[in-house]
Amino acid sequence: MIAFVLLAAIALFVIAYRIYGSWISRQFELDDRHAVPSETLYDGTDYVPAKTAVLFGHHFSSIAGAGPVIGPILAGLFFGWVPALLWIVVGSIFVGGVHDFGSMVASVRHKAKSIAELARQYMSPLSYKLFLAFIWLTLVYVIVVFLDLTAVSFIDIPAEPGTAESVQGTGVAVASGIFLVLAIVLGVVNQHSKTPLWQSTVVLVPILVAGAVWSSGITSDGNYLPRLLGDARETWSVLLLVYCFIASVTPVWALLHPRDYLSSFLLYLAVLGGGTGLLIGSFTGTIQPNYPAFVNPADPIFQQVPHLGPLFPILFITIACGACSGFHSMVSSGTTSKQVSCETDARRIGYGGMLTEGVVAVISLSCVMMLGFSAQSLGQNPVTVYAKGMGQFLNAFGIPLQVGSMLGLLTLSTFLLTTLDTCTRLGRYVLQEFFQWDNTVAVNRVKATVLTLVIPVIMAYTTYTTPSGQVLPVWRAIWPVFGSTNQLLAGLALLAVTFWMKRTGRKWAFVAVPTAFMITMTMTALVLQVSGAQTVMPVRIIAGSLLVLGVVLVTEAIRIFGRPQLPRETILMRESVAVTPGD
Repeated sequence: MIAFVLLAAIALFVIAYRIYGSWISRQFELDDRHAVPSETLYDGTDYVPAKTAVLFGHHFSSIAGAGPVIGPILAGLFFGWVPALLWIVVGSIFVGGVHDFGSMVASVRHKAKSIAELARQYMSPLSYKLFLAFIWLTLVYVIVVFLDLTAVSFIDIPAEPGTAESVQGTGVAVASGIFLVLAIVLGVVNQHSKTPLWQSTVVLVPILVAGAVWSSGITSDGNYLPRLLGDARETWSVLLLVYCFIASVTPVWALLHPRDYLSSFLLYLAVLGGGTGLLIGSFTGTIQPNYPAFVNPADPIFQQVPHLGPLFPILFITIACGACSGFHSMVSSGTTSKQVSCETDARRIGYGGMLTEGVVAVISLSCVMMLGFSAQSLGQNPVTVYAKGMGQFLNAFGIPLQVGSMLGLLTLSTFLLTTLDTCTRLGRYVLQEFFQWDNTVAVNRVKATVLTLVIPVIMAYTTYTTPSGQVLPVWRAIWPVFGSTNQLLAGLALLAVTFWMKRTGRKWAFVAVPTAFMITMTMTALVLQVSGAQTVMPVRIIAGSLLVLGVVLVTEAIRIFGRPQLPRETILMRESVAVTPGD
């Protein structure tokens, strides 16, 4: 049964890419004779043409992170695996794929500006400023969550002997260090030598895998890091903030491209190894579905473990990455659009990347399908569920359960860091666009990065207490409304793409339908969560501010919806049409 679910999902994604992806490409009028911003605005730092494989690695690593693991597992546990599966498949094809593909193409056609540029040109100047503010605040939100999660993942936390959690900390920190060193080597080799990418890959990827396996067995008593602020988590937070600053202002070829390219191989191996192991185990009978297809929210078990809420709309904000995520539009129109080497890469990377992430989400959901329905299962950390599931999948190849669990956990922890540094760079882009700061001036890049990190510093060192007096970890305090604000951004990004298509005389209904759905679901969910009794006050204030921004933007869109058409965007043509993307 689990094997059928995975194979059916993959088959649907392949068909969608071939048929629906081709149709969308025609609506966007993709043509490799069109010049792209990485050529016309080349600056050697942010606007740099990248080979398809490298850029796909960066994009996929950035959009995936922990999202397509945590969301599907939570939704599967509390709603059942069938509703979660349907949203993953339908959402990836008709909502998330359109969202990622559309925001990338729109950005490429508008000098790789953020999706807010569409709001300025096709909606109103007010919409433009509000959009930028909404995007920047959402990015700050993401940075705070992933800063805390990443810092915690670098700490050895005592757990039951032999469990997957015991490898967290030293091993993850060492593996991240290995990634950074290898990334710098790859960046230098790619930039300053004529070594083919495939040769560098053949040499460095095995070193990466060997380093990951070796580091997965490293543990310590927690004394390997000096206590700069008297606490290991706070110490790592400081070091991670320094890393984010460096990663934001460093040329993309030196760190961002090669690091994401290399680390993406861990995700590819997790997808290939986990998926193949799942199929083998399912066919041999060692992996069987046990979890209910649908979960009754009135079941007495939810008196022990509180339910997440009603399926509509909570399912659609619990599963973000893996179906549709507003964060993807920031990556598509932030870093990726500045590095696309030809227009048709937008389909390969934007639509193809979203469908590939859908496969990751289905594999994550499969980890839930093997569990039994109980209070213990519902109370498990999604990261633990994923690690144990990957251990069982990889066991089909003879890999010991504990080693497989360690590798799954290590892979997931690695991509927390990827999301963190990408968000910082995107926050810099948004501030520079908001204040019209010249990107070629180094001090502007530094200034925008520092301003982007100020609020995360404050929030990371704030104590969050529930009305009952319970102190919450930073990430857990913010998580309840994190999904809603992220998904509302997806709806607003789709809204901007809809206006671009409509006001330039293109077909726009295929974008407008998912727009209406996402805005309705997410704003309803945000109202429910902001008014929740257990939401801590700082989070309530931020989420409320984002909700107000969203309402104003939607109101502005309704007001100007009937405005007349505008001339289509100016598209520069290449002097030479010889384009060789992909290698």
